[in-house]
Amino acid sequence: VYGPFLPLLRSPKLLERVAGVGEYLRFDSVLDVRIRELATCAAARHVTNQFEWLMHAPLALKAGVTPSTIEALRVGARPRDLPAEEEVALDFSFELLRNHGASQATYEAAHRQFGEQGVVELTALLGYFVMVSWLMNVAHTPAQAGAQGEALQAFPL
Repeated sequence: VYGPFLPLLRSPKLLERVAGVGEYLRFDSVLDVRIRELATCAAARHVTNQFEWLMHAPLALKAGVTPSTIEALRVGARPRDLPAEEEVALDFSFELLRNHGASQATYEAAHRQFGEQGVVELTALLGYFVMVSWLMNVAHTPAQAGAQGEALQAFPL
């Protein structure tokens, strides 16, 4: 047992249900793995969660996200020169994470790019990773032993 499942051990039924949602979103979503991992990195960065960042940044790279995109996210900058699909995914992700909703224009762009099911699953994926990151942040769950990569710094208030 590791990561978000450590604090969830205190609520076994919740752990079981959360694990099922996470399994679907990570492995069976209609979204391409590159988009799933990119959005996961955006969520981990937004809530400064070391565990998810250090786990998913390498997975995003493996899925085809560029090192410059990952580094920009890590330092809190807007990635540049993105493929259209990544641009739309990050526009939607950033707006949802910051504003807790999406404008009509942002929603429509995401809908054109990913379809109705894709937008629902992107929204759920972001919510899932914010939720498990909050659980770990509250429980002070460390990154996995042996995790490689540069840790996130907290955003200034």
